[in-house]
Amino acid sequence: MAAQEKNSAASAVGSLGKAIGSFFRDFGTAVVKGDAFVKLSLLWMGAGYAKRKQYVKAVLMTILEIAIIAFTVKFAMQYVPKIGSLGTVKMEKVFNMKTMKSEFNNYDNSFTILLFSLFSFVVWLAAAVVWFKNIINAYVLQKMEEEGQHINTFREDLKSLVEEKFHITLLTLPVLGVVIFTLIPILLLIFVAFTNYDQQHMPPTELFSWVGLNNFISLFGGGGLTTTFGYAFVRVLGWTLVWAFFATFTTYIGGILLSLLLNSKKTRWPKMWRTLFIVTIAVPQFVSLLLVRNFFSNGGIVNTICNTIGLTGFLRSIGLVSTSYIPFLSAPGWAHVMIILINIWIGVPYQMLIATGVLMNLPSDQLESARVDGATKFQIFRKITMPYLLFVTGPALITDFVKNINNFNVIYLLTQDVYTTTNQAMANSQAKEVDLLVTWLFRLTQDYYNYKMASAIGIIVFIICAVFTLVAFNRMIKGDKEGTYQ
Repeated sequence: MAAQEKNSAASAVGSLGKAIGSFFRDFGTAVVKGDAFVKLSLLWMGAGYAKRKQYVKAVLMTILEIAIIAFTVKFAMQYVPKIGSLGTVKMEKVFNMKTMKSEFNNYDNSFTILLFSLFSFVVWLAAAVVWFKNIINAYVLQKMEEEGQHINTFREDLKSLVEEKFHITLLTLPVLGVVIFTLIPILLLIFVAFTNYDQQHMPPTELFSWVGLNNFISLFGGGGLTTTFGYAFVRVLGWTLVWAFFATFTTYIGGILLSLLLNSKKTRWPKMWRTLFIVTIAVPQFVSLLLVRNFFSNGGIVNTICNTIGLTGFLRSIGLVSTSYIPFLSAPGWAHVMIILINIWIGVPYQMLIATGVLMNLPSDQLESARVDGATKFQIFRKITMPYLLFVTGPALITDFVKNINNFNVIYLLTQDVYTTTNQAMANSQAKEVDLLVTWLFRLTQDYYNYKMASAIGIIVFIICAVFTLVAFNRMIKGDKEGTYQ
């Protein structure tokens, strides 16, 4: 199985390598075998189109080339040359002899330099791909002309974008959106992880610079005795994985069991119970979580009831509690268990709806055959119902696990302003025992402006989610799962 996964990954990498190699081979062939106008397209991007009387394309490519040159000279070259140092001139006030006033000097902004340099690199990369493709297209037009084939006019090209190439037209804007709103922020996050961008190096009053792998060394326990990030990272990562596992499978299994119970012929008023559970989904999650947090706070209604009935005193007498209240959400251990239990209450109704929909499509002929053969209810559940549920809801289960790794709402809303760590090492790293990596990342940026460590943690979260998703989906889609089940 491991060998098959490696072969599958190697095949994907090989296909990508072949596609890239083919692209550059086509470019090399165009440069070597192209006529003078194809070669001239290396300098003037519209030359090949102009020779084949595609004047509109020639003008558009010329305008694009001029725009890239103007972008490079007027914009990119203000920032890219400074990318190595991320700026050297700090912001300060100087006295202007001409205006006789104190004015800010022409200072550098490290974040602006990093962001706009990154943007320039992306624009240049896109321009390079267009430039390579332009040479290949010019050579294709040359061959079409030599073979006497019809060369489309600009109007015919536009028509093809609406007909046979309509998929390209539809994908253009989404791809641009992904590049601008997803790719560039991710690349910026990666770059910031290799700088010392924090509260002590906050542009424009201060500059930050490159520090290499120092942030990752600190995160994994290096950096000397002055840092506790390694100590906090191990504990936060461990709780993140434990939380993701229990939050996913408790709600999943609970939803299935609840759905089976409501679908049982022995259950009275199933529609009423199903409606009550659905109503809990209709209430906004943040409202429910804030109410539950108040219920289970140190001075909340649950603690009041427990104290009244003597439960708090009993727990204190046996050593489970050392305070005058039960620290449901304010002490390690207690908070971890309560968060998982509260999440079950929130997540089970949603999983119940999914399981109900799947169970309605359960093959009745297989169930009837199993009953005729004398299978018990438990055997039917283990051999037919559960495999079918896993087959249908497997992708959703993987998605839920990844979602729970980044489940910000439940952890933050239940513990914010309630849980305060007493572990000095955790506090020194601005972390809490109940933090997930994502809530720790948020607190580092929102409260402490420690962007360098937050970016490093963000990269780790991305790697964990990406690796788990790729491995899990690769195992799930491998082979004919539907045929095997049937």
